[in-house]
Amino acid sequence: MEPSEKPTNPRTSTLLIVIIVIASLLVGGSFGYWICYSATSEDIDALKNQVTLLQNQLSQIQSPQNVTYENVTVISGDNVSVSQLYAQVADSVVVIRDMVLSGYDIFGRAYYSQAQGSGFVHNFTGQMVVVTNYHVVDGAIDITVTFSNGNAYPATVLGLDPYAELAVLSVDAPEEEYFPLEIVSSSYLKVGDPVIVVGTPYGLAGSMSTGYVSALGRTLSAETTGGYVIPNVIQTTAPLNPGNSGGPVLNYQGQVVGIATAIVENSQGVGFAIPSNTILREIEDLINKGSYENHPWLGASGTDMNYRIAEVMDVDVTYGWLIAQVTSGGPADKAGLQGGTEQVRIGDERVVIGGDIVIAINGTRITGIDDLSAYLEEYTLPGQTIDLTVVRDNATALVSLELGSRPTTTTQT
Repeated sequence: MEPSEKPTNPRTSTLLIVIIVIASLLVGGSFGYWICYSATSEDIDALKNQVTLLQNQLSQIQSPQNVTYENVTVISGDNVSVSQLYAQVADSVVVIRDMVLSGYDIFGRAYYSQAQGSGFVHNFTGQMVVVTNYHVVDGAIDITVTFSNGNAYPATVLGLDPYAELAVLSVDAPEEEYFPLEIVSSSYLKVGDPVIVVGTPYGLAGSMSTGYVSALGRTLSAETTGGYVIPNVIQTTAPLNPGNSGGPVLNYQGQVVGIATAIVENSQGVGFAIPSNTILREIEDLINKGSYENHPWLGASGTDMNYRIAEVMDVDVTYGWLIAQVTSGGPADKAGLQGGTEQVRIGDERVVIGGDIVIAINGTRITGIDDLSAYLEEYTLPGQTIDLTVVRDNATALVSLELGSRPTTTTQT
């Protein structure tokens, strides 16, 4: 909602005063000249023209100023017309409908139920595609994409990555149906930044919700990831509901900074989105290869450190990632990292203690699995050597480790 009174621009006020002074001087001086020296009618006409010109300039300064940058109208500086923003992006958001396997009857025949989600159009080097969530099309048949004008077309899956909850579709639609959205880096997001989400909650196509980035760098667990966490997830206050999955999360310039993915049941104001950096990193492989195989693998499982665990282990460090188990023959095992030696109950949890505590990776502080998984996914690749700072027996050690490629199913990092 725009404020009832717009703040005064200091530069505009100064310019207004200058013009008024000039106008006064011109008017006063010219009339003085006319009185003293009996100016001709031509002089009076010229004076009138100057006054009219100055009045027009004053009117332009005092009128509301709208400055357009690409596809967003900025009103009085920082205030954005959300309704205009929605109008600019709504045609880029689609409804995805498909049939998913629900089970088998007593005769062994498969039966299917209809599912739906959201997606958005993107132009990848001249190829129009639809980006959505993996779970929206996982195991689906008869996929269709419906545009905002109601026109629907068949679609096929180009690529899938269950570990990032991403899918890319090709749609058999004419060119005039496509209104692509720009995907920009999510690295510039800050907590408190406003965002909008457009999607199909509960089947209500074209619905928009607004909110803020409430946290960054979260990890998310999903049934589709085989035990791995999805790193670097955006947390938002924008309401997300079933059917929003796959819809774009946009900044106030109408650019994609994430893709709506998950909600917390029975909660308000907590939703999650895959960051746009993940989309940008993977989309080429998803389109050209059908999958993304560059997820790094550490080969260990563990838990976040806290004060209670540190107290039980009698160590000085209360942050970091405590290694509970290393995979035999995996990167952590080959590097000599040590897992836990004893299981204890701390509160309502059973924790394996005695292992190495990872507190930094390549000199970057690690407070827990959120930091560790985000750094690995964002800055490393399989085959790359990293330096881990670990606490072992209350002493600090530096361990070099060559990352592996992620196996298909595990409960480890």
